[in-house]
Amino acid sequence: MRYMLLVHHNEEAFGSLSEKERQQMRAESVELANQIHSTGNYLDASPLQPTSTATSVRVREGRRLVTDGPFAETREQLGGYFLVHANNLDEAIAIAERIPGARIGTVEIRPVMEIPGLP
Repeated sequence: MRYMLLVHHNEEAFGSLSEKERQQMRAESVELANQIHSTGNYLDASPLQPTSTATSVRVREGRRLVTDGPFAETREQLGGYFLVHANNLDEAIAIAERIPGARIGTVEIRPVMEIPGLP
């Protein structure tokens, strides 16, 4: 089964880390991606640009509304993701707890819905 591991953290807290600390966390994420790739669990991963670069699109009554920024204002923002293959939730949790962002935020684990016909 595929699981999306959504890494949420406070952008201000992450920005307050030293550049060395941020680079270390990114290096650990790359290392983790390579480790889970070697075990066949890795499908994809990437950090996201800050929420200041986000654009949200809504369609209401057939009309498109485009706004700057993320969908919701929250304490933590979506900072990146890992898409992994895991045999069960326990295995997904074991991967999620190794993501460096879990130390400063939250990793939300969501099973990916399999829909026939998607490429």
